[in-house]
Amino acid sequence: MTHTAPTEHIADPDPGTTGHRDASVPAVPRAAWGAVVSMALCVAVLIASEFLPVSLLSPIAAELGVTEGRAGQAISVSGIFAVVTSLFVAGLTRRVDRRLVLASFSLLLVMSGVIVTVSPNYLVLMIGRALLGVAIGGFWSMSTAIVMRLVPEDAVPRGLAMLNAGNAIAATISAPLVSLLGASIGWRGAFFAVVPMALVALVWQWISLPSLPPRRARRDEGSLTVFRLLLRRQVAIGMASILSFFMGQFALFTYLRPFLETVTAVSISTLSLLLLLMGLAGVLGTVLVSRLLRGRLYPVLVAIPLVMAVIALGLIAFGTSATATAALLVGWGLFGTAAPVGWGTWLSRTMPEDAEAGGGLQVATIQLAITLGASTGGLLFDAMGWWTTFLFAAALLAGSSLLAVTAWPSERRRQEAAPSPTLPHTHPAQGPWT
Repeated sequence: MTHTAPTEHIADPDPGTTGHRDASVPAVPRAAWGAVVSMALCVAVLIASEFLPVSLLSPIAAELGVTEGRAGQAISVSGIFAVVTSLFVAGLTRRVDRRLVLASFSLLLVMSGVIVTVSPNYLVLMIGRALLGVAIGGFWSMSTAIVMRLVPEDAVPRGLAMLNAGNAIAATISAPLVSLLGASIGWRGAFFAVVPMALVALVWQWISLPSLPPRRARRDEGSLTVFRLLLRRQVAIGMASILSFFMGQFALFTYLRPFLETVTAVSISTLSLLLLLMGLAGVLGTVLVSRLLRGRLYPVLVAIPLVMAVIALGLIAFGTSATATAALLVGWGLFGTAAPVGWGTWLSRTMPEDAEAGGGLQVATIQLAITLGASTGGLLFDAMGWWTTFLFAAALLAGSSLLAVTAWPSERRRQEAAPSPTLPHTHPAQGPWT
């Protein structure tokens, strides 16, 4: 006799939204935290793999006989393929079990590491990096929608915080660790070092993830759904706020090292310590913000970029002081890493019915913002000086805060300004509006 898993009734997650989840979709009867942790591990490996070339450009270029500029395109190509994949993955995989889709992207991560490790020339290296871009775009696009199905509604911010904690940890330790590995076992060994971790993440996902059948297909569902989402006013404004936020964040962050070396005049060891503290503050930020998001989502989305704009101005004013700079960078890490958790939660509440397409649009927006912010910030840095880049970042972050205010629906504003009412007891897998 076959056993059929019980289906879970999921209520409208937010009375301020128009979308409803499909009640006919089999869902997880209880929180699958093991699966969420396996996804967090995969995120850490993805982020570490994405930025591996940063610390290894010189040996890669020397062995493959290319310039360091061409070797640096190994980062650009993964970003390009991540954008394309994130825009179209929801439509192309709409009839495939999400467990299989996620495992496929994890397998591509493994294949990418192996291909880059054994690459005999520049072309094969770029093919491996392109596969990594597909894995990054696909995995991140699906992540919010899958977390929404793995844990109860009120635990979604905590689940997203776990994913971004993996992001923060990888960003914190990858650069010094890769430099150490590159010096001891070579750049190929450093790239291969991520393969066992990727395999562990793949096997863990396959064991811990339940079957996640796709939602019942709608006639209008497909790749164009991603772009149609922009016709919704709140979605369009929210994505504009995301674009402005990540442009501002990476316009400043990309050029943080030359700022610390030339303006603050810190040593290499102090610079590494500051970056480590900033990364650890980011991990703490993901934990703290998840506790605020259930009842204070929009205030958090408004406050984070505004505080970061003030920090950017503070770096301009007090950048010559190592103590003040250290304090400001800890604040930057604390708030900056918390922002993706907030916007992931916004996505789960604003587009519950189109979370996969919305996730693809969000990932594409973020990847585009990183590229635009870093390139524009670099042009300003070279042409007019570091302070113009930081001022540019502050203006973008302030603009993101204003856009978040505009995206804040009036009914949500009233609800979040009012004291929270006492809600009747509900099953932990159900929302209070059931």
